[in-house]
Amino acid sequence: MLKPVVKTPCIGVCSTGIGDAVCRGCKRFSHEVIHWNGYTHEQKAAIDGRLADFLSRCVSNKLAVVDQALLLWQLQVQQLRFNTEHDEYCQVFSLLKAGAGQITRTEDFGFTVHAEYRDLSLPQLRVLIDQEFYILSEAHYDRYMRTPDLFAGDAR
Repeated sequence: MLKPVVKTPCIGVCSTGIGDAVCRGCKRFSHEVIHWNGYTHEQKAAIDGRLADFLSRCVSNKLAVVDQALLLWQLQVQQLRFNTEHDEYCQVFSLLKAGAGQITRTEDFGFTVHAEYRDLSLPQLRVLIDQEFYILSEAHYDRYMRTPDLFAGDAR
């Protein structure tokens, strides 16, 4: 069985060229952006999985997908690009990126906003989710890439 191609997460808004360790666009680490084309399928899948997991966490903290079939139908009707390998929370974020300002009834798109975020507009919510996604990616980078191994030289 053929493995599905892991497409680059790049969205054309790279900030690693101006010195960011984590891209503000796709949330990959700078070395992942630089070496992407040289990575194996497994390496690309691991990066893609980490990013999808982080995004899904940020979205699910603010939204609930109540009808995944309706969400998928809307994505197809709207002719939006989305990754079928990612979960429904990543998919709803694709919807928000493309047209948060045009959605008036979230239920018509298969999701609802958690009560504590209902005072925000969907474009504001999209920005908040993206900011939290960046913060989570940056924290992961700081902990696992920037910090020296805590057990280096430990003779356990």
